[in-house]
Amino acid sequence: MKDTPPPSDAEELATDHVETDVTTLEVDGRQIILIGTAHISQESVETVQRVIESEQPDTVCVELDKERFKSLQQGQKWEELDLIEVIKQKKLLFLMARLALMSFQKRMGSYTGVKPGAEMKAAVEQAEEQGAAVELVDRDVKATLLRAWRMTPWWRRSMLAVSLIAGIFDSGKVDEEDLAELRQVPNITEILDELGEVMPSVKGVLVDERDLYMSHRIRNSPGERIVAVVGAAHVPGLIRHLSGPDDADAARAVEYIPPRSKVSRILPWLIPAIVIGLFVFGFFRADPDEFREAFIAWIIANGAFSATGAIAALAHPLTIVAAFVAAPFTSLNPTIGAGWVCAFCQTLFAPPTVDDMERVGDDISQWRGWWKNRLARIFTVFLFTSLGSMIGTFVAAPWLINLL
Repeated sequence: MKDTPPPSDAEELATDHVETDVTTLEVDGRQIILIGTAHISQESVETVQRVIESEQPDTVCVELDKERFKSLQQGQKWEELDLIEVIKQKKLLFLMARLALMSFQKRMGSYTGVKPGAEMKAAVEQAEEQGAAVELVDRDVKATLLRAWRMTPWWRRSMLAVSLIAGIFDSGKVDEEDLAELRQVPNITEILDELGEVMPSVKGVLVDERDLYMSHRIRNSPGERIVAVVGAAHVPGLIRHLSGPDDADAARAVEYIPPRSKVSRILPWLIPAIVIGLFVFGFFRADPDEFREAFIAWIIANGAFSATGAIAALAHPLTIVAAFVAAPFTSLNPTIGAGWVCAFCQTLFAPPTVDDMERVGDDISQWRGWWKNRLARIFTVFLFTSLGSMIGTFVAAPWLINLL
């Protein structure tokens, strides 16, 4: 281990370790060793094991929160997933995002033969074997995803969603040589700079805020010698924060989940309010025949397009019927959409098996898997029926406008 000179004037000094993926810091008179990893790299696994064994740290910090740590240790217990409750709480989109990320990491791991998070698991096991404490230093994943979504301007959210979906189907392969190159600080910095230019709010939440949060947790971990195992993308930010004063208030602030924006709160009520207003006006002022035509157009357009979406998703026949019946009414109710009703019905009439849930990460990496896998098909039903109801609203608009 290369010794790091003592800090002067209470400033922490960082020096590069002899290994390119390892950096040693002196912080408040204690030694903190950062290991920058790639989450699907066998080389990273070996580096983590070797460094922890040789350094004999008092504490090993890992880039995990409680939920991911539990999943890593016990595996995903799909039989415990209450999908009905997920839909009732309107967390289906969150589950979709988690599965999309899981699918991407799992596929990348298949190219190197290493499961995603293997280096974190190796760090925990090595720490426990040596009697070192284990600290989970990452922010709760739900807070991270919600902050990323809600702090991204609505006109850029589509870009974020498209990027996430594109990542599922990206057939690009990686190997250990590619991963070693990506872990180099200059390359990481360039990638993060590009991300910051395209989607600054996303980069800020996914990387910068977590750098701040993890630096605070690492700094306040017990022991005189600490090893921190983190993704290589976080190393530059952690060095910067650990080389400055601790900011506990700022670390607590990035755990806060901001409320929905005014636009996202008002927009779901705006269109129903306009439609209901047109119907009320037409009832009292418009020609009865025009009112009848508009009413029938609204029912048929919303019902037919939503049902067409259900058919395209290969939904259960009763779900298709539910789509036709529910869409005209859910379009006037901002608290529940046709997609939620249809997803609920699809879950009741064609519930996914445990096998479907276990294979979903692999199945959704191929287009046909979204229709073949029952869990993925529920997502498809939700999306297609929601889109169909939306299209139906605009198709019926000319008849509504004629009521004026």
